[in-house]
Amino acid sequence: MVVGRREGRQDGWPLLSRLSRPLILSRRGVLGLGLGVLSAAHLRGVSATEGAAESHGMSAFGDLKYPADFRHFDYVNPDAPKGGLFSFIPSTRAYNQSYFTFNSFNAYIMKGEGAQGMNMTFVSLMASAFDEPDAMYGYAARSVAISPDKLTYRFTLRPEARFHDGSKITAQDVAWSLTTLKEKGHALIVTQLRFMDKAEAPDDATVVVTFAKDRARDVPLFVASLPILSKAYYSAHPFEESTIDVPLGSGPYKVGKYEINRFVEYERVKDWWAADLPVCRGSYNFDVVRYEFYRDRDVAYEGFSGKNYLYREEFAARIWATRYDFAAVKDGRVKRETLPDEMPSGGQGWFMNTRRDKFKDPRVREAFNYAFDFEWTNKTIMYGAYTRLVSPFQNTDMVAEGTPSPEELKLLEPFRGQVPDEVFGMPFVPPVSDGSGQDRSMLRKAQQLLNEAGLTVKDGKRYLPSGERFSVEFLIDEVVLQPHHGPFIKNLQQLGIDASLRIVDAVQFRARIEDFDFDIAMERLSMSATPGDSLRPYFGSKEASTKGSYNLAGIVSPAIDALVEKAIAAENRAELTAACRAIDRVFRAGRYWVPQWYRSTHPIAYWDEFDHPARLPKYAQAAGVPDMWWFDAAKAAKLEQTK
Repeated sequence: MVVGRREGRQDGWPLLSRLSRPLILSRRGVLGLGLGVLSAAHLRGVSATEGAAESHGMSAFGDLKYPADFRHFDYVNPDAPKGGLFSFIPSTRAYNQSYFTFNSFNAYIMKGEGAQGMNMTFVSLMASAFDEPDAMYGYAARSVAISPDKLTYRFTLRPEARFHDGSKITAQDVAWSLTTLKEKGHALIVTQLRFMDKAEAPDDATVVVTFAKDRARDVPLFVASLPILSKAYYSAHPFEESTIDVPLGSGPYKVGKYEINRFVEYERVKDWWAADLPVCRGSYNFDVVRYEFYRDRDVAYEGFSGKNYLYREEFAARIWATRYDFAAVKDGRVKRETLPDEMPSGGQGWFMNTRRDKFKDPRVREAFNYAFDFEWTNKTIMYGAYTRLVSPFQNTDMVAEGTPSPEELKLLEPFRGQVPDEVFGMPFVPPVSDGSGQDRSMLRKAQQLLNEAGLTVKDGKRYLPSGERFSVEFLIDEVVLQPHHGPFIKNLQQLGIDASLRIVDAVQFRARIEDFDFDIAMERLSMSATPGDSLRPYFGSKEASTKGSYNLAGIVSPAIDALVEKAIAAENRAELTAACRAIDRVFRAGRYWVPQWYRSTHPIAYWDEFDHPARLPKYAQAAGVPDMWWFDAAKAAKLEQTK
């Protein structure tokens, strides 16, 4: 499971992926004084759900597509054969993972570079349905009962649930996992679990999770999606340490062969206890799933064309347009497809670090929007393959358009005078250039904004009101993105700004981003179809000073904080949509970023020995690989014959 969101959509390496599909924890009562000594807290937790109907699934607003007796998800092939090898380079990442390397099998803490794919080695309480916005169905838990106030969730575990060593998954394992992740997990996990009050185990089969009154609707979903860890295993292994020791898992795969920084393989567990569950049937079909790591995009492309790995999602329009002409493509051994991507695209852009004085004035930040020529960049560097992005809610109905609706105005009116007047009119959209790369009218507008902000020019150099030279550094971790920065930097230099680009390795990049040690950084904010508590790490004032949060710009806005709470408290989708549009208006009025681009398709290429469902579900990330695909032995044999 990737927590945080799907692949980035830029020309170059995919950026940070943030999904918000969720997992659990618990603890034994004391014997010795008899069963009657269950704590009052236990009794309150259990009694809170007495009389509540048990359900086979749950969702943010209670709607479920699949009935209790469903056999499998509609989008899978329930008869998909098992076997074969699937190999690829990562297109998503979560928490401490990297696209370029790994040095640890602990993927849920801040330390180290967690191995991609570790999510496949664990199960969670419930599993997501990717043809619904946020519904989850029983996985390690066969059912859930929810208290009338929706603050207590009682999960009943399946008696057949097992770890890979054959030991039983108990409620104590679940409760311990959730408690430990809340106390010692990655900062993003800790942030989303802060409204989980406790997780307890009144008996081996029952997990009771209680939430704070102001918890968001997606927190229980997040809890139900977290990995279930073995309490016994971690009694002898410190959870908070980066390590190459392979933890005891319970999922469809276990770690196989690996070489630090180069590759890691996961082997399918042949007698896996959950293989025939409705949420698993037709999934996890490959005998081996292998992640390959490359630090250079061109080298990675050569690796694919040389069949060093078998599947590639293409993020570089230049490569997709010009380099898929090698022999295996021409003779049909490599297939190319462009699959629709209907998931929320999220927001990708250059985020300006407002923790630094040079970016405090929104007029300065707006000037940067007028210095970037998207039309030239798209035409010249990206083969016209991309569309300009305007909102962090791109590709959803939560994007603010036109003047505010009555529902939006009701939410925004309390902040009139505290937020820019623009919030009550048309939302800001990036300027459209003449495509020349140096649109004079846009540069004049940028110059005007800088002058109004008190930045003066002397001998062609721009100075801050403090008298200090105005210098900015763009931070990236992959050389393939250099061409996208060059013209932007040149335009800033024409405005007298001392702009430069620094390329660092993946480990240093992540460390600097988590410490907010940058001027401008390129990042992607991925949104779920039902955003809730996940909005806080992106926009919350508290998160502006929380190491490792997604609030890269350092947004501190009481108005946005209040609107986020309105979104979290929404009782239906109409209320949620209005609140997110209001957030969008205030965010865009703040000019915290220079929005970049997106594309609503997955361009993929693969060696022709696989198959996949005819239509992938709407909310499947990264083209549904590898979970929904399968190995085709006949195609593989034919491929061997045509070498």
